[in-house]
Amino acid sequence: MRWDPGAEDCEPYAQKTEARAFDETTIVIRQNPCVDGEAPLMYLLIGEERALLIDSGATDDPRLTTELTGLVSGYLARPDGSRLPLVVAHTHGHQDHRSGDDAFAALPLTTVVSHESEGMRKFFGFRQWPDDQPRFDLGGREVVLLPTPGHHEDHVAFLDPRTRLLFSGDFYLPGRLLVHDMEAYRQSVRNLSEFAATWGIRWALGAHIEMGANGKLYSCGASFHPDERPLQMSLAGNEVYMLSMNLKDFNGFYSREAGYVIVNPVHNLIAASIAALLVLVLAGWWLRRWRSNRRSVPG
Repeated sequence: MRWDPGAEDCEPYAQKTEARAFDETTIVIRQNPCVDGEAPLMYLLIGEERALLIDSGATDDPRLTTELTGLVSGYLARPDGSRLPLVVAHTHGHQDHRSGDDAFAALPLTTVVSHESEGMRKFFGFRQWPDDQPRFDLGGREVVLLPTPGHHEDHVAFLDPRTRLLFSGDFYLPGRLLVHDMEAYRQSVRNLSEFAATWGIRWALGAHIEMGANGKLYSCGASFHPDERPLQMSLAGNEVYMLSMNLKDFNGFYSREAGYVIVNPVHNLIAASIAALLVLVLAGWWLRRWRSNRRSVPG
């Protein structure tokens, strides 16, 4: 799948939200980097009785959400003129995954699942988070939910057994793996290893592409993504094992690996704050010394 890379100088509303069909009932949707620097990917899974949209995008701009809702609605139209019901859910509650919620909630036959813990877990039938793996029936097509906390406490990955695709959100993607809770992240990877082996997962499709084909990260919020690397990431046993080992050996701040970079944003922020404080202290010391030397120089 190739996507419009955006532009260094974006014209307002010139870049379109794009859709690519993995098959007739599995649609990959992306908001352009010029729409939002996160350039989020969303996934529409269509069953016989209803459809599931995973994430709702990074913007609440009416002109852009109208384009997105119209695109999704086109896939929900039935030959008899009726509309397939839609459920909008989230991999997690960060703003770039749920900004389109209000626009979708205004559509007919649409349910937007709460991104907050209690509402999300109740809707999908989680009884013992994060150990159970409930299923959600779309009619002739079940989706299996795997709790994957670590990036976010309520992060969920969605498995489609039909295609053997795992929609992994921000938990596993070609770019920055932002780890907020290392122990939870490690446990989620251990669970993922068993889950992938049980279901024979073919690919993981994340919520962003933040890396070029040359392995270099785009700058945060970049509106231009030239020569992106492929979206799909393998979940074969060796890849999951290496992710587990890379997390085990993580230095707590930043680690570049093949296909992704592991980052602890909290630790990095603390380190940057300490460095900034040291610079201020040293600058103050140097200024006091300079003033002292000037006073000691004979007039």
